[in-house]
Amino acid sequence: MKPRLPTIKDVADRAGCGIATVSRVLNQKGPASADTREKVLAAANDLGFEFNALGRSLQSSSTKTIGCVVPSLANPVFADVVQAAQQEANAAGYQLILACSEYDDELETSAIRTLLAKRVDGLIATVNSAENSLGLGLLRSNGLPCSLVYNRKVMGLPTWAVDNGAAAARVAQAFACEGHRNTGFLALRFNRSDRSRERHQGYAKACRDSGMAPPVLLEIEEQDGNLLELLGALLSEHRFLTGIFASNDFLALAAMKAARDLGLRIPDDLSLIGFDGISTGLIVDPNLATIETDPRAMGRGAVQTVLAEISGDEKPAQPDPAQTFRFRPGGTLGPPPAGRMDDREAATSLSSTA
Repeated sequence: MKPRLPTIKDVADRAGCGIATVSRVLNQKGPASADTREKVLAAANDLGFEFNALGRSLQSSSTKTIGCVVPSLANPVFADVVQAAQQEANAAGYQLILACSEYDDELETSAIRTLLAKRVDGLIATVNSAENSLGLGLLRSNGLPCSLVYNRKVMGLPTWAVDNGAAAARVAQAFACEGHRNTGFLALRFNRSDRSRERHQGYAKACRDSGMAPPVLLEIEEQDGNLLELLGALLSEHRFLTGIFASNDFLALAAMKAARDLGLRIPDDLSLIGFDGISTGLIVDPNLATIETDPRAMGRGAVQTVLAEISGDEKPAQPDPAQTFRFRPGGTLGPPPAGRMDDREAATSLSSTA
């Protein structure tokens, strides 16, 4: 037979006081002498009584939870965002409820609907496409405190983000300074990420402004874990490219492995630049040239913004997106191969000898 759990009345009887007094002590609200508080806490401890946080939350219309929606945890950037957000929430007495959209619009909307149904007090999110996200529309119509992470500002929602266009222009500058002309932009799930599209747009414009050839868009859709195989096929097809800008570091590191499997040397035969600045890029050889961001600061800041809106306090100042990144030089960037034909028509002859 399942043992009966102790109740608040049991605590009151053990402490020799009323139920209302026990409630005030456990809620930490209302008057109670030090002696009474000590007796109540001792009684609760002796009985193994756990105060019902759900009941307390229903009375106060607060669940002490914050929702978090990110595309994936496979990319270490989002894992860092979530970890920092959880630490910040926990420090304030809140729990984080996580959902991953898998870069799928329907899953994203469903996750936000579910979190709203669970009555979270606020939500932080990186959505696939902020400008036409149904989920963000739901948040706005419900008036739920919300902060975006890495998305551009839309619907008046606060955001902790990076100026993707400016960051991508810095990458183009780095390639141009090394003498590259024919480069590509490598993207995974390009049609499902507004961040990736913004980086491509900024990079293409900067290439044009610097006299480089328009970058080749190397779009890839990973299927059944065959990313390296798909990357290898793309690199073989575009051997005339001397440099590749990957939309994130995870993809840049995968491209490095695929290039080596084809016998290409990095950076002698092919230069690579990533985006995000994950720590793994510093321990590979050669280390990864990349745009470095601070996902942990993004996660902390987003939660602080939501908590401030919940409590009515002044929100923390969001940083200028143009100041939230820096170019990190690395060994994967070098000059183009000597004697490489500086013409896209070289693709045919190079492919035929591959």
